Amino acid sequence: MTIETIGLVAAALVTAFLIAFITTPIVKDLAQKWGAVDVPKDNRRMHHHPIPRMGGLAIFFGFLLSVLIFFPFVPGGGLNRSLQGMLLGAVMIVILGIFDDIYALPALPKLLVQIVAATVAVLSGNHIDTISNPNIFSSEPYWQLGWLSIPVTIIWIVAVTNAVNLIDGLDGLACGVSTISSMTMLVIALSVAEPNVALIAAALAGGCIGFLPYNLNPAKIFMGDTGSTFLGYVLGVVSIQGLFKYYTLISFVVPFLMLGLPIFDTCFAFIRRIAHGQSPMHADRSHIHHRLIDMGLNQKQAVAVLYVVSTILGLCAVVLTTISALRAMLLLFALCLAGAVGGLIYFNTHPRKDKLEEHPEENQEKEEEDQP
Repeated sequence: MTIETIGLVAAALVTAFLIAFITTPIVKDLAQKWGAVDVPKDNRRMHHHPIPRMGGLAIFFGFLLSVLIFFPFVPGGGLNRSLQGMLLGAVMIVILGIFDDIYALPALPKLLVQIVAATVAVLSGNHIDTISNPNIFSSEPYWQLGWLSIPVTIIWIVAVTNAVNLIDGLDGLACGVSTISSMTMLVIALSVAEPNVALIAAALAGGCIGFLPYNLNPAKIFMGDTGSTFLGYVLGVVSIQGLFKYYTLISFVVPFLMLGLPIFDTCFAFIRRIAHGQSPMHADRSHIHHRLIDMGLNQKQAVAVLYVVSTILGLCAVVLTTISALRAMLLLFALCLAGAVGGLIYFNTHPRKDKLEEHPEENQEKEEEDQP
């Protein structure tokens, strides 16, 4: 990676940061004017007064303008077909998010639009053709997906889109976790000489960092579905642009580590609901951030804990791409062991009794379903 390329990546990050930081107050006024305001009407909300949402529009502006300005100058860059498909899909997701933040759309139409947006990106060349075989004893080091590459990639993009959306429950949580995931992608892309991926990740991280000062507790504005689904969509698409294709046997886990926190929370939420005989989309107050709050942490402490967890997973993803296969397998085994212990703690954590008595109404499940 040349100094000029690194300079372009840094410039893309700073530009996206400045645009998002400057435009967020404008978007806040626009959200209030259009009625995109989050009113705390159920016990899953952590705020106690109406707060404008739709702030993700500022992140989108920073990301889009930065990519359009700097991407043509990256070696092998330019508005190629895969980038056009990703940006077109991102525009669809953002428009959907704006309408959802204003009108609270039903779940099914949102899911259908997300599938269409993912399909646009996949048909433009953003799909997983080959992944590393997790069976280290197999004579075939790689799996060729063939025709399965299209549905597998669509499922991946839609899943990550909704995973980021579902962790957007505390001030600064989804934005900060997305920043950490983007920076992880940036470091890995730089280390394996993927300048296109590096610049996109830098632009996304810059947009998130520019919005974060307004979103940290106490939040002045929420990113809304406009931001959370947009971030999930771009992270899902970018994570398959080379990051599934490293030449090591453990590379298949790298994207899962980079996006580990939202994926973990979503998977365990679905498992928990199915185990209780509920629909996987049935909303509850048992996401990992809710559990941390019920354990006695305040919002800032809970978000800080999850930032640390996400950072550790990101560092593990970086290490896995830079060490030998044997050491990587040992690290992966340790991560699996830690994950198993974390899962046991996750399922056996109960809200504190004093908190239950203080806020009994917060322990009733919300009747309506989660919005994907």
